[in-house]
Amino acid sequence: MINQLISLSLKNRYIVLLIAIALLGWGAYAVKQNPIDAIPDLSENQVIVFTEWQGRSPQIMEDQITYPLVSNLQGIPKVKSIRASSMFGMSFVYIVFDEKADVYWARSRVLERLNYAQRLLPQGISPTLGPDGTGVGHILWYTLDAKGMDLGEQRALQDWYVKLGLQTVQGVSEVASFGGFEKQYQVNIDPQKLNYYNIPLSQVLKAVKSNNNDVGGRKFELNSSAYIVRGLGYIKSLQEVEQIPVDVINTIPVTIKDIATVQMGGDERLGIFDQNGEGESVGGIVVMRYGENADRVIHAVKDKMADIQKGLPAGVTFKYAYDRSELIENAINSVKHTLIEEMITVSIIVILFLFSWRSALSIIIQIPITIAASFILLNAFGISSNIMSLTGIVLAIGVIVDNGIVMVENSHRNLSIAQQKEKL
Repeated sequence: MINQLISLSLKNRYIVLLIAIALLGWGAYAVKQNPIDAIPDLSENQVIVFTEWQGRSPQIMEDQITYPLVSNLQGIPKVKSIRASSMFGMSFVYIVFDEKADVYWARSRVLERLNYAQRLLPQGISPTLGPDGTGVGHILWYTLDAKGMDLGEQRALQDWYVKLGLQTVQGVSEVASFGGFEKQYQVNIDPQKLNYYNIPLSQVLKAVKSNNNDVGGRKFELNSSAYIVRGLGYIKSLQEVEQIPVDVINTIPVTIKDIATVQMGGDERLGIFDQNGEGESVGGIVVMRYGENADRVIHAVKDKMADIQKGLPAGVTFKYAYDRSELIENAINSVKHTLIEEMITVSIIVILFLFSWRSALSIIIQIPITIAASFILLNAFGISSNIMSLTGIVLAIGVIVDNGIVMVENSHRNLSIAQQKEKL
């Protein structure tokens, strides 16, 4: 079989050459289409369901949130296993699907079940799906270099400007903010004053909630003109919060300032983000969408940051805390240098031992064609270009080059024997 294949190739050299050129061109196209990352994604194909119920103990979260969700999410097609964990005020359910299941198909199936399971949960509790990323989806961490700016203002700038802009980049699943203070109106109620006015706490909560809202009226016509009536009631200052009425005692209104103090502060924090021991920082984590090209997404995010930079206050810039593109580029450059070194080394060895540039050329040509064919197979099996796959290609090239040297040397030996027989 091998002899026939060799004979057929020798008789149809131009066809073999055309096939090699076509394979090289196809491989060059496959190299551009193949996703590039630094590390292989070995995480499971899973969908995360997150539910928050503030102030509840882990046991209550387990009994009233986690157990009903796990019980009703079972039976989804192509599910391998369901795991869950409950903690203070939070519940996580991990639905692991088969590797061949499409991640977005899996997310839609989970959403269908959640529509039914939500009826079994306490009123006002709504479970949500986690981002469509993976365990290695954190591709870029950045911080805001804003000297002299308050941490609350930095966090507001991150949440309401930077984050919203970066989430529009193609391939970005989520931008998670960290650090700083989330601004909020804080109403500190005095329990003694509540007891004095005989006002329940639920009534205060209801008053604050109902007075922070716009209401709609109707449209009416007057003198050939149409007017829209509406009530503007959203809170815009601390004074407006203080003037919210809670109750009426003897025709005298009791307002928030009579029973509580109002201030602008930050949300409760369980930790801080300190960068290199230089103090607190505010920034975000860019999470890549499932199956995207990490290198391409990182460069797209950086281009978007350049546009966002134009709208930031004077003196505010971006600093990269973690940038995976550096590792990706170093890995790619290392492979390129290795390939060039192998080509030069093989050429020198073949020329020194065989004194034939044609033999050296035939071996060197095998290297780019082999690499091109390997990237075609990587795309076919859905494998990205990462440290593991590229290292495997480099090791395989050594075997292929060694095989080429052995075959060329054997061909020279057989040609030499044939020439000696002709002379005899």
